[in-house]
Amino acid sequence: MEIRQTIGSRGAARRVALLVALLVVLLPLCCWAAPERLRYAIPEELRRGSLVGPLARDVGLSPAELPVRQLRIVSSDEKQYFSLGADNGNLLVNDRIDREGICGDVSPCVLSLEVVVENPFNIYHVSVTIHDINDNAPQFDREFVAIEMIESTPPGTRFPLDSSRDPDIGANSLKSYQLTPSPLFSLVVKESPDGRKHAELLLEKNLDREKQRNHHLILTAVDGGDPVRSGTAQIKIVVTDANDNPPLFTKEIYKIRLLENLPEGSLAFQVKATDSDEGTNADITYCFSHITNSARQTFSLDPKTGDVKITGPLDYEDMKYYEATVEGKDGGGLSAHAKVHIDIIDVNDNAPSLALLPILNPVPEDSVPSTVIAVINVRDRDSGDNGEVTCNIDGDLPFRLAESSENTYKLVIESSLDREKISAYNITITARDHGSPALSSRVALVLEVSDVNDNAPVFEEAAYSAYVAENNAAGAPVLRVHARDADAGANGLVSYLLEGDGAGAAASYMSVEARSGVVYAQRSFDYEQGREFAVVVRAQDGGTPARSATATVRVFVLDRNDNEPRVLWPAAASGAASGGAAAVPFEVVPRSAEAGYLVAKVVAVDADAGRNAWLSYELVQAPEPGLFRVGLHNGEVRTARAVSERDAAKQRLVAVVKDHGQPALSATATLHVVLAESLQEALPELSEQPAAASSPAELQFSLVLALALLSALFLLSVALAVLSRLRRAGPPAVLRCLNAQRFSSAGPAVPADFCEGTLPSSYNLRVAPGRAIAEGAWLLPPACLPSLAAEDLLSGDPSGKPSPSSSAGPGEPSDDTGASQVCKPIASSEPLLPSRECTRF
Repeated sequence: MEIRQTIGSRGAARRVALLVALLVVLLPLCCWAAPERLRYAIPEELRRGSLVGPLARDVGLSPAELPVRQLRIVSSDEKQYFSLGADNGNLLVNDRIDREGICGDVSPCVLSLEVVVENPFNIYHVSVTIHDINDNAPQFDREFVAIEMIESTPPGTRFPLDSSRDPDIGANSLKSYQLTPSPLFSLVVKESPDGRKHAELLLEKNLDREKQRNHHLILTAVDGGDPVRSGTAQIKIVVTDANDNPPLFTKEIYKIRLLENLPEGSLAFQVKATDSDEGTNADITYCFSHITNSARQTFSLDPKTGDVKITGPLDYEDMKYYEATVEGKDGGGLSAHAKVHIDIIDVNDNAPSLALLPILNPVPEDSVPSTVIAVINVRDRDSGDNGEVTCNIDGDLPFRLAESSENTYKLVIESSLDREKISAYNITITARDHGSPALSSRVALVLEVSDVNDNAPVFEEAAYSAYVAENNAAGAPVLRVHARDADAGANGLVSYLLEGDGAGAAASYMSVEARSGVVYAQRSFDYEQGREFAVVVRAQDGGTPARSATATVRVFVLDRNDNEPRVLWPAAASGAASGGAAAVPFEVVPRSAEAGYLVAKVVAVDADAGRNAWLSYELVQAPEPGLFRVGLHNGEVRTARAVSERDAAKQRLVAVVKDHGQPALSATATLHVVLAESLQEALPELSEQPAAASSPAELQFSLVLALALLSALFLLSVALAVLSRLRRAGPPAVLRCLNAQRFSSAGPAVPADFCEGTLPSSYNLRVAPGRAIAEGAWLLPPACLPSLAAEDLLSGDPSGKPSPSSSAGPGEPSDDTGASQVCKPIASSEPLLPSRECTRF
């Protein structure tokens, strides 16, 4: 939008209104066609807060979008002449704008600034043209001017007058000069090639000093503004005696070119005038008759020699040229004037200035290339090649500078960033001009790279192994897993958990501490139940979305010697399950046995493994130490020598079974051996219980057993009485089987089906009492016939009555499952059907 402030006639107002309306219609179309260049125009000296233009609307932003798009001004000027309205984004006047102070005589006067928006990023270049208003009146350097004229001065002679200066430009600048009416003098106005107007006083008639020595005139300078402004200077004309020849300068106009870096005190140039007169009339003195204040402070004129020296700093950027008028006056009062034009030549004395506006700091590491990081505004006050600037980034960095306009660069990402490799960049931007020698400036930016969750945790090992001895304490740490995450903050904070359901049943065995990664045992391990198991541990970071990794933890349970050897055979003697008498397992060894005769084999197992399950056997108790020996590794009990008649008929052997653990555990096995050639010879020995050390437990057991036997005898007597009555009355068919006689009615109390012969190998024919078939099935013979216990054999009578220790009826097998069995082959009348005879002891 262009606003032109003018005050004048109605026609001018209508033209301005039409122009403004036309700009309002055409400006949006121009902005749409070139959205990166916006132009506004305002008059100078607007109040602070005055509207320059609807900037937010012109860049296509609504008030609701302003907080998100972050519209703001980028400018390297020391003074911030403009600001943005917080609520609507309008461009406003922020400081006093004096066109004359900013641009001087330069026209048009344009202030440039850059405006950036984000999300997405864009940069707009704004030009604000400052229009001049008539705020300055013409002004003379001297309010009082004295001119000496010789009375003999001929009419038509011209005398230069001080020029008036008006800082305004255009129509508001100096327009004309006016002189108070006088019959002797008139005013002549000349215009120089550069458009400046100069006034000269023209002598119309001869002067007569005797009539009037002094003349007073008023010179008025008028500008073309509306309203009109003016300035005045009083002229005093002093009429002197005649001086025939005025001074004459060597040049009418002196054009001087000076380098701006000349030191103070240097000779800038010299003016020279001559006079044809003699004496005092030929003595010429020099002075500045018309000079600006800035030139007066920068140059000095020697009144005798005409040397002009530099008395102040020359700066091309502040003042590019000076103009003055030098007057040469002789002793007789005649004077001459010469114009001096001083052009200042620029040298490369200003380094480029950099203004950096960070846009995105810190920058996320996943930012795509071409993302704008900062905006750099470059200014060089020099001109020409001295003001041409090139910007570069020092070093090899993943950034580049993109030129946005003549003096503006955008710092953008050139390649991908990785915070885990480089977390911050020290970016140094160098601006170098094209002068000779070149000058440069630098600006540094520390750019932080913010983390994104782009790295998953990584375990130190893909699989962990732990070795834990069994019987460990529940809750004891097993090992520690550790995963590293290269990310930072919450993205790098790793927590641990068991994968899924904890890999099935293994979850009941293990747990993991979420922060430390320590894996704990949930329970005590048992090598015999499980020797190894595995769980999957997941390491998960705290990012969004979370990233994770897994590792397998395999736990190997180490065996401890926590199980004693268990003897399978021979089993320890125990009472009958039905309350019968305890049966003692024994082995019958013929007295004719030679050395090495296999008596029995001690069978034992150990639930442990390895060395803890290696068993060794040792004979620790025997009546005849030298008669028997046991195999160290196989447990076979053999005769160490031939059996002799002197050896006791009953032998009680105690073998100890030891494992190889630390400490070693052991168990004992007791084996009863009867030395006899035949079973009849062994029976008397079997009727006697082996001597054993009495103990409170054995005594208690004997008392309970005796009470049970008494109760059984009483019940048996009652049962026999009932059976006796039933037999007299005629027994039922179901009881007729009781008439069968198990034993013969005459002869010794030996089973009827017993036949003499050598007993077979004992561990092939015997089963320890009370043992399950699964543990000792290999000890049982293929077929066994029911028989009575040894005590029944010894106490039975010819009538076939049962012994008091048996609860079975006549002719029925005993229910005493604790009795041992002895089986031997029996000759059969059928050769193809051999049978075996079983005798229980």
